[in-house]
Amino acid sequence: MESRIRIFLLAAGAAATLAVLPVTAAGAAAADQPATDNPAPSQDGDNDSESQPPVIEPEVERRKIKVAKIDRENFEIGGFFGVMNVEDFSANPDYGLRFAYHISEDFFTEAMVGKTTVGRNAAEIFFNFDLARGERQFTYYDLSFGYNILPGEVFVGRKRAFNSALYVTGGVGSTRFAGDDEFTIVLGVGYRMLVSDWLALHLDVRDHAYRSTLLGDPKVAHNVEANIGMTVFF
Repeated sequence: MESRIRIFLLAAGAAATLAVLPVTAAGAAAADQPATDNPAPSQDGDNDSESQPPVIEPEVERRKIKVAKIDRENFEIGGFFGVMNVEDFSANPDYGLRFAYHISEDFFTEAMVGKTTVGRNAAEIFFNFDLARGERQFTYYDLSFGYNILPGEVFVGRKRAFNSALYVTGGVGSTRFAGDDEFTIVLGVGYRMLVSDWLALHLDVRDHAYRSTLLGDPKVAHNVEANIGMTVFF
């Protein structure tokens, strides 16, 4: 009887072991597979991208801008005419030539020669004396140093702009008048506008000061000149 009970227990244990083995194998197979968080793409993905509206690129019309081309040459030469007021004499037309060399964008040197002829003044009439014809010519030779203090542009109308500069000058020279040659100090201010890449317009006001003894007592004579001129770059 006892042997039969042992046989029954062994048979029951073997059956339980066979029932557990398939479940364990299935769990091990599931553990060996890599985990994926992203689901497989659906077949409707292509349809979603095709249904989005196309990107519209704006059509901007580009403005055509013509940049002024300035000659790289640093030499400038030209002429001028204007009015000079010789102290103790009347104001008379004057004319002359100018030559400049541009050291940099800001600094330049300039040489000028000008001439005017004065008329009779009140002192000649009162003291009854006359300057000779050749002595009435007022001629000056100047060498100045200039600085562009306000370079920029000037607009003419709505579509045209010209390069320009406001500058100051100072220098020395010689003035021949009434038969004498006098050492002269020259101070001035001017405005330059580039009409084209090779042509410039100048407006200048200068004071030619020297020690004069023409009417007796020595004094500093201030001879103010205002002129307009044109120059070319080469």
